[in-house]
Amino acid sequence: MGRFSIPNLGFLLLCCLTAVSEASYVKYKDPKQPLGVRIKDLMSRMSLAEKIGQMTQIERNVATPDVMNKYFIGSVLSGGGSVPAIKATPETWIRMVNTIQNGSLSTRLGIPMIYGIDAVHGHNNVYKATIFPHNVGLGVTRDPQLIKNIGDATALEVRATGIPYVFAPCIAVCRDPRWGRCFESYSEDHKIVQLMTEIIPGLQGDIPANSKKGVPFVSGKRKVAACAKHYLGDGGTTNGINENDTAISLNGLLSIHMPAYVNSIQKGVATIMVSYSSWNGKKMHANHDLVTGLLKNKLKFRGFVISDWLGIDKITSPPHANYSYSVEAGVGAGIDMIMVSNNFTEFIDELTYQVMHGIVPMSRIDDAVKRILRVKFVMGLFENPMADYGLVDQLGSVEHRELAREAVRKTLVLLKNGESADSPLLPLPKKATKVLVAGSHADNLGYQCGGWTITWQGLGGNDLTSGTTILEAIKNTVDPTTQVVYNENPDADFIKTNKFSFAIVVVGEPSYSETFGDSLNLTISEPGPQTIYNVCGALKCVVVVISGRPVVMQPYLLSIHALVAAWLPGTEGQGVADVLFGDYGFTGKLARTWFKTVEQLPLNLGDPHYDPLFPFGFGLTTKPTMHN
Repeated sequence: MGRFSIPNLGFLLLCCLTAVSEASYVKYKDPKQPLGVRIKDLMSRMSLAEKIGQMTQIERNVATPDVMNKYFIGSVLSGGGSVPAIKATPETWIRMVNTIQNGSLSTRLGIPMIYGIDAVHGHNNVYKATIFPHNVGLGVTRDPQLIKNIGDATALEVRATGIPYVFAPCIAVCRDPRWGRCFESYSEDHKIVQLMTEIIPGLQGDIPANSKKGVPFVSGKRKVAACAKHYLGDGGTTNGINENDTAISLNGLLSIHMPAYVNSIQKGVATIMVSYSSWNGKKMHANHDLVTGLLKNKLKFRGFVISDWLGIDKITSPPHANYSYSVEAGVGAGIDMIMVSNNFTEFIDELTYQVMHGIVPMSRIDDAVKRILRVKFVMGLFENPMADYGLVDQLGSVEHRELAREAVRKTLVLLKNGESADSPLLPLPKKATKVLVAGSHADNLGYQCGGWTITWQGLGGNDLTSGTTILEAIKNTVDPTTQVVYNENPDADFIKTNKFSFAIVVVGEPSYSETFGDSLNLTISEPGPQTIYNVCGALKCVVVVISGRPVVMQPYLLSIHALVAAWLPGTEGQGVADVLFGDYGFTGKLARTWFKTVEQLPLNLGDPHYDPLFPFGFGLTTKPTMHN
């Protein structure tokens, strides 16, 4: 038996090394390969368990590295207010996201998970983030460039915490202010909502000119994948009841509620979230015609469709009453990623059973996984799965707060200014002897930010995050010699015994979101009406309303000298004082009809018998003043 000569050994070694390098080269990991080739190569390697794992999105509180590895989980989310620690720093967020991601990368195929969070008016779960005005105010601006800039700033702040995916924007067309999510809607008019879809290229980057229709686009590590929601008709439910039925013709559904989705798809939106609501009695989460037929087949949407939180459970009433039916109907309708939150093994087991038994076809699973992988590849998640610390200084930056302050100024709508055009009250003089500031919302950052801020329902008080209340803003703005006196709910005696030059009364709604905000009476919080009567009966007063929608104002209008709708301005209350005191003029025009009485609702521009307190498009203007 002959011995190997040295050259032969070298040749063998070379062969072995070549084989190893060929084995380690896989097409899906090569960014030079075309997108379609990468998707096809990766899918050809995936088992059913790995595919169903990609379709599963779980809550961060159950997303351990072991869970990610064992179940091949494709996505993790923070539900409203779900944080790694109270007042967590960006670094704490990044460490959490990377710990979870390491679990995903340790799997056989190393498919990165995608982490999603609600950033609906800035990075709203995160301590010290810039909180922008809610959409109800932004619609007033009719300024797509401003909205795009807000998208850009939000993307940077979200990436500052290591997160690449946001459940925003909400492009609902709110047709009834009794709906608890009306503040998440830009307008009752789909044309304004369409304009505001410019937030999508702000969040994701501008889609290249030669892009194929419907293909998702996210331009790298400073941008995030967006999510247009809630598909379809969420803002049109009967009596504005959240998650209720939208009773409308197909023509009405497509002409009012659909147009902004067409714009979003044209702008390369990566994902679309299905609505809890129904259309003419059929749950959207089970609507194959609208999810697969219209969205995927007709409009050629190529990103992925995601359920809402426990959305498939709610296909049945009561929720979760027949889970196997919910899984079959939801996945069968065309939902690609299921937001299952905590109880993920039940979903995985059920869907696996249904595929093995031919209830859900393998082609449906492959469609879902292809879409999810497409988004992950497009956004560069395979090349850059780990979050870095390079953008931590973007969170709550001075530039972003200045942008939010500008947005606040442009969202304000002046509804009344003096008894006549000849005797306006606004702009207010900065130099006055003594100014009264009153009302439950004057010194309350939480109320000013509204729901979806730090927690799901929002918080009252000033300890939630950093920002400027309207009271602080007034003090910052007036002349140093002007005395500012704050009394939340002053009585007649207090007003009489102090010689006030004028008063600013700030009242409105408490914070709320979703069903908790549904309201049949739309009144401002007590003792708001009492404060208005006490103060405005005795003094020249401007009333600033902090609310997520138009509220009942008709009974107080005669006693009020000037009235400002400030919506939910967010952390930068300085923007309110900027305009009250004339550093900037009022420019905002209502993007919603302001009703006289709730009995008129729903009331939208174009309705017969349209008789509002203030019509859609109304808004008085002022010029900036040169103060002494």
